[in-house]
Amino acid sequence: MPQPERRLAIVGYGKMGKLIELFAPQHGFIVALKLDEFNNTNYEGVTAQNFRGIDVAVDFSIPSAVVENVERIAALGVNMVIGTTGWLDHLERVKHTVQEKGIGLVWSPNYSIGVNVLFRLAAEAVRLVANEPEYGAWAWEIHHSTKKDAPSGTLLQIVEEMKRAGYGRAIDVSSNRAGAHPGTHEIGFDSSADTITLRHTARNRDGFARGALKAAQWLVGKKGFHEFREILFT
Repeated sequence: MPQPERRLAIVGYGKMGKLIELFAPQHGFIVALKLDEFNNTNYEGVTAQNFRGIDVAVDFSIPSAVVENVERIAALGVNMVIGTTGWLDHLERVKHTVQEKGIGLVWSPNYSIGVNVLFRLAAEAVRLVANEPEYGAWAWEIHHSTKKDAPSGTLLQIVEEMKRAGYGRAIDVSSNRAGAHPGTHEIGFDSSADTITLRHTARNRDGFARGALKAAQWLVGKKGFHEFREILFT
């Protein structure tokens, strides 16, 4: 017997929001609500009536709106997938809201499966060179010129994974913003003898949208604060 379609809300109907809408039916969702700057300028679209019957809300809005979106949508008892970056200074506040309101939330700076593999590879590479002091490290990225945060949440997460894995020396971090590039992230280790490079290059934004929908599928009926990698690697 086919599973009933789930009802999805898209909060932030830009390029990513439109891709979420495009791929939603392939992941068992119908898009029942779309909120953007025209119908949700002051959060007036986040109402009990609009969110009635919504299974999951996917947020690809702007950094300054994330915390308010979470608090208002959580108050309605609706689970959330957060794909917006640039708001992590308020992470503890968001976690508190998730716990207090009893909802489920999945967060990731990047919903590409390949990028999440890169997180794991970066940590493993560090474990192998951490005790080899001749290897210096760098982390670099390039994104399209309209991306609002630099360095991106993805690059910051990669650097955090490297530090957590035991790299105690300085990591040189740099970002470029130009054109329409969907995103390249690279880490490397260099010594006088050789260079090691790990790089992920996105061809388009499709993988980000499909990953967010994979998270939304998993999140239906669940509670608590989760990271995307929990879904992929556990």
